[in-house]
Amino acid sequence: MKYLTQKILAACVVFSFLHTAARAQEETAEAPELTEAADRAIERGFEWLIATQRPDGSWATETGTYDIGGTSLGLMAFMVKGHFPGFGRYGEPLNRAKNYLLQKAEASTSGVMSGMYEHGLFTLAMSELWGMTADVEDNKKIQTALERAVQIILRAQSPLGGWRYSARPDGGQDTSVTATVFVSLASSQQAGILVPTETIDRVVGYLRDQVWNEQTGGFGYQGKTGTTIACTAGGAYIAQLCGQRDTEWVAASIRYLENSPKAFTRAEIGYYYYAHYYAMSAMVQAGDKQYAEWYPKIRDSLIQLQKPDGSWKEKEGDYPSNTPMAIIILGTPHCYIPIYQR
Repeated sequence: MKYLTQKILAACVVFSFLHTAARAQEETAEAPELTEAADRAIERGFEWLIATQRPDGSWATETGTYDIGGTSLGLMAFMVKGHFPGFGRYGEPLNRAKNYLLQKAEASTSGVMSGMYEHGLFTLAMSELWGMTADVEDNKKIQTALERAVQIILRAQSPLGGWRYSARPDGGQDTSVTATVFVSLASSQQAGILVPTETIDRVVGYLRDQVWNEQTGGFGYQGKTGTTIACTAGGAYIAQLCGQRDTEWVAASIRYLENSPKAFTRAEIGYYYYAHYYAMSAMVQAGDKQYAEWYPKIRDSLIQLQKPDGSWKEKEGDYPSNTPMAIIILGTPHCYIPIYQR
């Protein structure tokens, strides 16, 4: 209850700050708007998620794969508009999703929630849920699961500073997995879990020395070559979370994104929703001007890409991440989830 009270007070302080900042922003840059069309798109996305939630509470592919990542992101999508397990009109389905994840965590002998992609998303969901559910006992279970998940991540960091698919320090590293995993660590740190400074320093070293390309300003997947929007968005965002927001090399990565002429063309960008999930957060961190210019473009793109059924699903067997990521991006102006705030 103490932690819940602290989170509520923090949310009030954040809301007050954001309200003041928004008024100041009116004098310097046009504030990004959550239009009626965007809000309808979010609500239609919620309806699709509720309609397609599996009986066990999860969100997954038709064959049940990617259930940990899909369920974690599904919860986060509702949280972006302030919906939490046990409260309001979505309280029961969100409870079932939360229970599914906790049961999976308790049943895991190793503590690893599938591969490191899904483990990172699970950790992120737990850190943002902690203290925000209706059941005090659930909050204790969430804390236990979160602490265990973080310890696994810390032990799995590679000597170079990144992460890859397996929860082993000798398993290698890539920019994509590292982004997913480190966002969860940053969220956990915000929630009060200890993340050693050494861990953060090693991430900075990996990003700057191993995958950032000085010539393009972008990030590569497993090296400096082949820079992409997805890797650059993820790399830039976690570098900002590491405290590097005002450095020239991170500013160069933001310029790389801003100067990509086809950034909002779905056919030209691989992993479009994943890429913009990170790009939107990177622009929020970069500043009011970048946020104000980027959000309306991706907002309008996502509204056009939404399917008649309310989803952003593109084919059978698609990752269950597209729809919740689209909702999270559209809901950026709500500023409910701490890790997505500046």
